[in-house]
Amino acid sequence: MMTRTQTLTLSGLSAPGSIGVDGNGIPHIRAENEADLFFLQGFHAARERLFQIDLWRKRGLGLLAADFGPGFLEQDRASRLFLYRGDQEAEFAAYGPEAKATFTAFTRGINAFIAMTEADPSLLPFEFGLTGTRPARWAPGDVSRIRTHSLSRNVLSEVLRCQVLAKADHRTDLLRRSLEPAVVPVVPEGLDPASIPLAVLDLLKLAGASASFSEERLAASLEDAPKWRGVTDLLEVVLDAQHSGSNNWAVHGSLTDTGKPILASDPHRLHGMPSLRSLVHLSAPGLDVVGAGEPCVPGVHIGHNGTMAWALTIFYIDQEDLYVYETDPDDADLYRYDGAWERMRVVEETVSVKGHPDQVLRLKFTRHGPVVHEDRDKRRAYAIRSVWFEPGTAPYLGTHKLMRARTLAEFRAGTESWGTPSVNFVYADKAGTVAWMPAGINPVRPNWDGLLPVPGDGRYEWAGFRDSSTMPLTENPAHGFVFSANEMNLPEDWDHEAHPIGFEWVERARATRIEEVLASVKPHRLATSRALQTDVVSVPARRATRLLAGLTSRDADAALGLGLFTGWDHALTSTSGPAALFEVWWSRHLKKALWAAIVPQDLHGLMVPGDVEGTLAVLEDPDERFGADPKAGRDAILLGSLAAAVRDVKALIGDDPKAWAWGKLHHGQFDHPLSALMTPEQAKAASVGPLPHSGSSATPMHTGYRATDFRTMMGSSFRLVVDLADLDRSVAINTPGQSGNPASPHYRDLFERWVSGDYAALPYSRAAVDAAIRSETRCEPG
Repeated sequence: MMTRTQTLTLSGLSAPGSIGVDGNGIPHIRAENEADLFFLQGFHAARERLFQIDLWRKRGLGLLAADFGPGFLEQDRASRLFLYRGDQEAEFAAYGPEAKATFTAFTRGINAFIAMTEADPSLLPFEFGLTGTRPARWAPGDVSRIRTHSLSRNVLSEVLRCQVLAKADHRTDLLRRSLEPAVVPVVPEGLDPASIPLAVLDLLKLAGASASFSEERLAASLEDAPKWRGVTDLLEVVLDAQHSGSNNWAVHGSLTDTGKPILASDPHRLHGMPSLRSLVHLSAPGLDVVGAGEPCVPGVHIGHNGTMAWALTIFYIDQEDLYVYETDPDDADLYRYDGAWERMRVVEETVSVKGHPDQVLRLKFTRHGPVVHEDRDKRRAYAIRSVWFEPGTAPYLGTHKLMRARTLAEFRAGTESWGTPSVNFVYADKAGTVAWMPAGINPVRPNWDGLLPVPGDGRYEWAGFRDSSTMPLTENPAHGFVFSANEMNLPEDWDHEAHPIGFEWVERARATRIEEVLASVKPHRLATSRALQTDVVSVPARRATRLLAGLTSRDADAALGLGLFTGWDHALTSTSGPAALFEVWWSRHLKKALWAAIVPQDLHGLMVPGDVEGTLAVLEDPDERFGADPKAGRDAILLGSLAAAVRDVKALIGDDPKAWAWGKLHHGQFDHPLSALMTPEQAKAASVGPLPHSGSSATPMHTGYRATDFRTMMGSSFRLVVDLADLDRSVAINTPGQSGNPASPHYRDLFERWVSGDYAALPYSRAAVDAAIRSETRCEPG
């Protein structure tokens, strides 16, 4: 097939380079030195995703109001509170000796494309015309100063736990969030859980939220600005916190068909259009790495460098705390600390606001962190302490060290300075080694467990960070594989009291299924990992339907449901009728019926979506909360809610169970973030889908959905399987496509393959790449 070529002269390049794009939209960037390599990566990211990365930067730096008006002023405030404000040189150095030069080259590449759009506005993505905005130039520090796109924990849960404990008890809270190892939270001396308002979460939620657009928000006046502090719905944030995860594994050559390791990765996050991640291949003397990163930052975060491959999932270190202060009745900028009044640091920043005079944001900081809420009447202030404010904690940028490693020892050394998010790494190399190791900054809390807010008066202070070199390492285990899926996976002999990590993990459903397959399928082939990444067997479905075994009912709908589940394989395929019934039962009826029986009514909203392990544990071992005969009380809940679910599915799909199919409800679809500003025809043209979708948030193929319409909202937009025996056999997928331009052939071309569980080739060798290239931009220095 003919390769389309063009030549560009780019000011900022020192030598010729090229950007070759293969048939799946994957760029293979070649340069004669690293500065040019990252320059071209930035240039290509801007060429394909300019509106996305420009919006990311403006949101993260708190610059939205300048483009979009007062409706975004509070989001600017929230973002600025969580910016890194420390020494910038220390920040660069934390990512390695090459980082400053890399960030500089990358942003110069972005700016080079922006300069082209200034000379030729036809190159601007249509979104800028729709919003009446223009892209802004980048500075090197912009790459890392933004922290609010990271994943940290657990202030959200601390506050929700206070709400539950104020009206119920610890057992009730386990239905919201189970704890491992089992522990009863200790209320810190001086804290009244009932006094913590949900409003303390407003700015934290807003800081981590994507910029959302509506006619009402864009038309907001300065007087309306405060109401947009609560723009992010609590449920959305809770879902993101509880269901963002990932899978990864590495299988030793002793179990594979080739005798070499196979490594697999599929990180899970909220979906967006375009995708959060972008596949890229970077080649220059001394560096040849391929995989996925985020288009707004340089490098590769998950992938391989020809010698070793690596992948990551979230490892649930507790990295943040909410502090509660008494403030002075006459001066709200004073808070009590160590028996005296201490003055908050106040930073006043002038913010441009579209259509209005500049506004001054007054940002407050205590010794612990940004003040996110004040209650003048009760003389209380609330601030967040987070590892985000330490140098080197911009998410994923630690991979600048890791992607250069050649051995496990070098890789392990790089993980010891890893900041955020805290992660499980799996590693595999061509020499045959596979390994697992967690990494991330871990605060030392000498006198509390981190599960509830604490008074900010000096009694509860971090005592530094734990020595990262003491984190566990598993190398070439006898059973032949390593894996993680966000479960509590510390070694059995780990001393949780001496070295606490955290207590809030993702339940084990995905981990259980992954381990089952890895332990049973031999030999392990590339196809095995592909199938496992797209496996839709639900362990919660297996456990929940087991409780129905032997039950009967006079209710015709309940009896119909019992019959459908008999003999079911618990696979949530898009064509399965039992899968449709189970997910409607689970997400809409069973948990709600359980809450109605044992949870105070005014807490039901805080239980959503409901902890999987906490829910199953109480159903599998019913106690006195279910009545004088707990098992009978439990069974009544099971059958009553199942009958209601059957009636619900009939209303949704039809009366004939033979026509039921999970994919008639559960669907994959991506809408453009500016859809609300488009005509219906434009919005439809810029959207992708819908298509029937398999799975759920509890299956290895993570397809977490919202129960209102069963639309997939989160999961693995990117998947990768690396074959260390032949790197050119490696495969990947990134949905809906590599480009953010609706006119590009690579805007939606990977969507159907992603939905069906298929993959795209990920060539690596020069010959394989050359054969795959369909268009090439030859870049000459100007």
